[in-house]
Order: sequence, then structure tokens, then C-alpha cells
Amino acid sequence: MGFIMDGLDAEAYDRTYTDGQLLRRIMHYFSPQRRAMAIAAGAIFLNAVLDTALPIFVSISIDQLQVDRSLSTFIYLAVGLSLIATLAWVFNAVRQQLSSRAVGDVVLALREDACDAVLERDMSFYDTFQSGKVVSRVNSDTQAFSQVMTLTLDLLSRLLLVSLLIGYLFTIDVKLTFTLLGFAPIIFLFALGFRKIARRTITQSRRMTATVSSHIQETVSGIGVAKTFRQEPVIYREFHEVNEKSRSVNQKTRFVFSSIFPLMNGLAGIGTALLVYWGAVSVNNESLSIGDWFLFVQGLTMFWFPLTSIASFWSQFQLGLAAGERVFALIDAESNVVQNNNRKLTPVRGRINFKQVNFSYTPDEPVLRNFSLEIQPGETIALVGHTGSGKSSIAKLIARFYEFQHGTIEIDGVDIRELDLGDYRSQLGIVTQTPFLFDGNVRENIRYGKPDASDEEVQTVARLVGGGDWLGSLPNGLDTDVGERGGNLSLGQRQLVALARVLLQNPAIVILDEATASIDPLTEALIQEGLDVILKDRTAIVIAHRLSTVRHADRIIVLRKGEIIETGSHEGLLDQAGHYAELYNTYFRHQSLEYIESGVKNEL
Repeated sequence: MGFIMDGLDAEAYDRTYTDGQLLRRIMHYFSPQRRAMAIAAGAIFLNAVLDTALPIFVSISIDQLQVDRSLSTFIYLAVGLSLIATLAWVFNAVRQQLSSRAVGDVVLALREDACDAVLERDMSFYDTFQSGKVVSRVNSDTQAFSQVMTLTLDLLSRLLLVSLLIGYLFTIDVKLTFTLLGFAPIIFLFALGFRKIARRTITQSRRMTATVSSHIQETVSGIGVAKTFRQEPVIYREFHEVNEKSRSVNQKTRFVFSSIFPLMNGLAGIGTALLVYWGAVSVNNESLSIGDWFLFVQGLTMFWFPLTSIASFWSQFQLGLAAGERVFALIDAESNVVQNNNRKLTPVRGRINFKQVNFSYTPDEPVLRNFSLEIQPGETIALVGHTGSGKSSIAKLIARFYEFQHGTIEIDGVDIRELDLGDYRSQLGIVTQTPFLFDGNVRENIRYGKPDASDEEVQTVARLVGGGDWLGSLPNGLDTDVGERGGNLSLGQRQLVALARVLLQNPAIVILDEATASIDPLTEALIQEGLDVILKDRTAIVIAHRLSTVRHADRIIVLRKGEIIETGSHEGLLDQAGHYAELYNTYFRHQSLEYIESGVKNEL
């Protein structure tokens, strides 16, 4: 089976838990359901008593009919059977209702914890692990985990039934009962030996499910790019390969789990044949009545199925344990970003100080080396440099999305590792190059950073961005549906919504990560008007490829390979004729008014 499992390795954050550890975690989630489970256990017991009483009542009735075949005996038999069956159904219904509600509440709590863990993971986690596989753990694995308790309740019911039945069979014929019990250890040992392969198989199956989910999510997310480059056949072939691998893994899983019951039933069939034969001999010798023999034969059917279910319980139980293990691994995954305290800055003034900071995404590829930079409250700085110079990394470190390896970053004189991240980030406003909008309307997306904002507040900030002219291009104004990921809006409109969202949040620190890099000049002008409002009296870190954005900065920081090589104003850096001047001629010069006017004159 190994060749099928190739490429289905565990994630780096996966852990191995013992069955005892997993069971203790499971019981922790069921502890709030103690009362409901106690009532369900009582219903299970009564249901087992009645299920045992049914064949016993039939056995007694058969012997009674041997001497009395009157109508009253028939009525007694019919009423008795109906009453026992009805009461058994009632108790089973109570058990099913209570247990299903309890299991549903447990799955709800587990998914909430898993979702909370997803939200707690830092950005480096999502750089390393595919989001589709994470989603699979929160959704599919938590559902599979719920089967653990269902199997446990079924096991409890069958254990009670077998115990009661065996106790009664001993009163009928000790020899036959011991013969029956003699086969039980064989089946148990077979099932327990099956446990390891079952656990490994189902774990690989869950990983394959996560791989398929991740592939589908990536395909749907990038469908526009795929169509642009006409790569639909390639994507289909890749999915076909993943799907075929999934089919093979799941076929092996089904084979492993379906094979245990025929093997156990074969063993049970041998035992049944022996017991039926010896029971018939006992009837002929008149040491056993016909009713008791019927009870014994009926008891065999009732005994073997619960016994095989109990024996195979551990192999089936691995499904829930494997799923639980994957969910708990996600919950227990350690974050790279670690806070040492929960200090709150009220209010945040916006002084940012990098002191000899070293940072890298991977150990062998440093991004910042002994980096030092002090940003004053209310100051706007522009970070410029070639791709890979560390511009975006600086912004991500200020937002505390990643952990740096050496040095200190201070916010208003306090180590950033000492801050309450929730409180600190509430004072951060971030606009990325391709802002993410949630499905809903424009008004809801602007209000995202301040859910309690009134419609009037939303309207006010929307009109402050670009003078509100952009609102007229929206079909339904602020009630315009943005679509999935903001697909109904242009990139420029998404940027304007993102700026309005930041303005409504009213942060002390603003990070603009190439916020005007990919939009038309008209929209850029609208955004630039909004920037004047947003950046006023706020500390701002601007990563820009637009000359207009750079020129508005109080200070320009020129980066190369994670180091500051120049700093100053736009005019001063041009006079130095250094690296910034090279960047200007490469990226900015063609955007200047002088360059445009000279081009017009040349054409004339």
C-alpha cells in the first residue's frame, strides 16, 4: 500500500497522540453534556433490558403454547410483544435525541475552537500550509470526530445487551454458554490486531481528502489566471491525477474496513454451527426445552452481531481518533509570533523604532540585517527599493504578522512583543496592493473595521475619500454588492473602499503597501486626495511605486537587500545621484510632470 500513500506526509505541525490522550480531550468536550448523557445512559440501559426481555418472553411463550394454545394465551403473547417493542422504541428514541443533540453541541464547540486556532495562527503559518487542507480539518475532520461518541454509545448499548443476555443464558445451559464465550477472545484478538493498520489507513484517507479540497480551492481561486493562459486542460489533468490518487486511497480504506466483518462473521458462523448442533442434541435428550433452544438460537443472533461490533469497535474508532488527532494538532499548533505580555497603549502615539533587527522567512535567506530605523509620531515615510529589498517585510513586522529573529521593535517605547496584539492592531490601518473585500455590499465592507459605526459615519468617510466622486460610479451607491473577493468592483474601486475602511477605523498608524501601484491615473488622483485626509496626524509607512505618493512623504527610506543605504527628501536624494536617482529614472521619472510635458513638446 505504500506506493499509494506516497506524497501524503503529515504536516509539520501534526502531532502523535496516544489513544488515552485523545480520549481525555474528547471527554473534556463532553463534560458540559454530563446531564444529557446520564439520561441517555439510563435510556440505553432500559432499552438493553427490553431488547433482552423480548426473546426471553418469546421463549417462555413457546413453552406455554406447548400446553395451552387458547385464544387468551395468543392475546397475552401479542400484547406482551407489542408492549415490550413499543417501550424499547421509546427509550431508543430518547437516547437518540439526547445523544444526537449532545454530539452536535460537541462538534459545534470543537469547530469553534478549531476556527479560533485558525484565527490565532500567524501569517507564516499560511505561507507554509495550504489553506484548503486547513479548511478540511475545521470542516470534514470535526464531522468525522463526532462519530466517536456515536460509536461509544452504540458500544455501551451492545455491551449491556450482551452482558444481560449471557447472564440469562447461563441459567439455561452452562456448557453451551461457555462454548459461546470461548469464541469471543478469538474475535477480540483479531480486531485488536487490526487496529494499527486501520488507524494508519484512515489517517492517510483524511490527508488525501484535504489534498483534494486544497486543489479544488486553489483551482477556483485562480480560475481567471487559468483561463487567461488557456491552462484549463492542464488543470484538469492535474485534478485527474489527484482525484485518481484519492480514489485509490479510498478504495484501499474501504477494502480494509469492509474486510473485517466478513472475516469475523466467518468465525462467528463456525461457532453458531457448533452451538446449534449441540443445542439440538440437548433437545433430543430432553435436557433442554424447545423454548429454551429457541432462546439460545435467537440469542446467538443477538450475541454475535454485538460481539463482532464490539470487537471491530477499535478499528472503526480509529476514524474518529484520526480525525480528532488532526483537529487537535491544528488547535495545539504553536505560533511563531509569541507575545510576552498583554500591555495596552492608550492612546497609541505612533513612534516606531527598529533596533538592530534581523529577520528572515527561512533560515538561509535573511531579509533584514541589523536593521535600525526610527519613525516619529505623525511622520510619513516612503520605503523604496527593488523587489526583495525588504519593504513589505518591514510593514509586516510593524503589524506583528511575523516573528523577527534578533533585535527589538518598539512602539511608543514599548517592545512590540509586550503588547496586547488585539488592542495594538485596532490602532493599525493597512491597505494592500490588492485589498480583500468580503462578500456583501460596499457599506458593510467599509464598516468592517468598526462594526458599530452608523450609516451616517460610513457615508461621511466614503465622501472624504476622493471627495466622494467615486460613489457615483457605483450602480447602487454604498449598497452595491461587491461580489466574491470584491470581483464586481474594479481594482481602483476596491482600493477606495479599503481606504474608506481605514479612515473609518481612525488608526494611529497607517501602512499603505503599494496602494496605488496598479490603478489608472484618474483613480490615483482620487486616492491621493483621500490619502491627504487619512495620513494627517498619523504615522504612515508607505510602500509605493508612484511618484506622487513618494513626493508626499516627509522622508524617503531607500533600501537594498534589507539595509538602508539612503534617506532624505525627494529633491535631496536626486541631488545625491545615488541609488534613489537610479530608482527614479527606472520607476518614477516617466510619471513626472516634467517628463510628460517634454514628451508633448517633442511630439509637437
